[in-house]
Amino acid sequence: MIINHNISALNTHRQLSSATNAQSKSMEKLASGMRINRAGDDAAGLAISEKMRGQIRGLDQASRNSQDAISLIQTAEGALNETTDILQRMRELATQASTDTNTTSDRGEIQKEMDSLTSEINRIGNTTEFNTQKLLNGEKDTKTAGTAGSVTATGSLDTNTGKTVVIDNKTFTAAAADDAANGEFSDVDGLADAINADADLKTKYTASVDGDGNLKIEQKDGFESATVPTITGDAGLSADSTKTVAGKAAGAGLQFQIGANENQSLTLEISDMRASALGLTGTAGTAGFTAAKGVSDGTNSTAEEAGLDVSNAANASKAITSIQKAIDTVSAERSKLGANQNRLEHTINNLGTSSENLTAAESRVRDTDMAKTMMEQTKNSILAQASQAMLAQANQQPQGVLQLLR
Repeated sequence: MIINHNISALNTHRQLSSATNAQSKSMEKLASGMRINRAGDDAAGLAISEKMRGQIRGLDQASRNSQDAISLIQTAEGALNETTDILQRMRELATQASTDTNTTSDRGEIQKEMDSLTSEINRIGNTTEFNTQKLLNGEKDTKTAGTAGSVTATGSLDTNTGKTVVIDNKTFTAAAADDAANGEFSDVDGLADAINADADLKTKYTASVDGDGNLKIEQKDGFESATVPTITGDAGLSADSTKTVAGKAAGAGLQFQIGANENQSLTLEISDMRASALGLTGTAGTAGFTAAKGVSDGTNSTAEEAGLDVSNAANASKAITSIQKAIDTVSAERSKLGANQNRLEHTINNLGTSSENLTAAESRVRDTDMAKTMMEQTKNSILAQASQAMLAQANQQPQGVLQLLR
């Protein structure tokens, strides 16, 4: 018999410590609801779980981003809805001014409303904002070129039948009457109309007649270049002066982060929806526009642009076409915004599904099975109590040595 080393007590104590530690871990899992509370519980599982958590939180934030993007689009589209209503009224006014049952005074009153409505289109374009960001003034449009060219053609235009004007290899022929669709003209105004009707040239240039009766050709937004159109032919018209002007400043398109990772974004550009960009204003005195400035930027009463001229039946009739083009442009922009809104709604649905499935996967890695853990805790609790009882018994064994001393 020995008393310096109670092997039975040492063994029982070791088993008690093990059962107590296991019971403590089981209670920790039950209290937190998680299988992994520290890296030591499952090192690989913790790394996988944390990566999934990053994805889940990123997906949830991307969903909120998409909802905010829809709100921005709705703000822009709502403003353009009002612009469309204004344009419809302007078209109605132009149609009214086109008939000669109106007097000069009547058309003057119509002109006042036309200019006022055009100013309101400018105000909408200049002031529509979302979170202090202007949406409709071209700042959210990246389409730009550095330099724009324009050319003024002068000379005694020979309108004898068969005489030609050639612009960028497109031939226009003098005829008895204007026929823009077939490239025929009877005067300089008819030539401008023919240029604006040409399928190729009208995409790049805008032709007009200035106050001195000269043909003026200007490059459109998106087609700016220092190279100006060439004018040749035997009708006596030639490029008299050319001018290079700075193109409009480039804007920055909107980028919406709609995913949890890098480069998972949607880009949206919103075009300039102010009167000038819609072709509703121009230089005072040029063909189709009023002789004096009557349109402001909408934020004050200072007239800065000339609006469409409805002072006579011919100009009012041309204004109908110009306004219809503006309506088509605004409608196209609204369609683009609506398409992106619908896309974002599907994006939100997809993000929600992905987040849900990843959450389920992360739960399987990190969360504890409460029933199983409860079973283990009960087992460890019984083992701990049994070990305590056995330790008490083991501690009594050395007492037998005292019997030898009697």
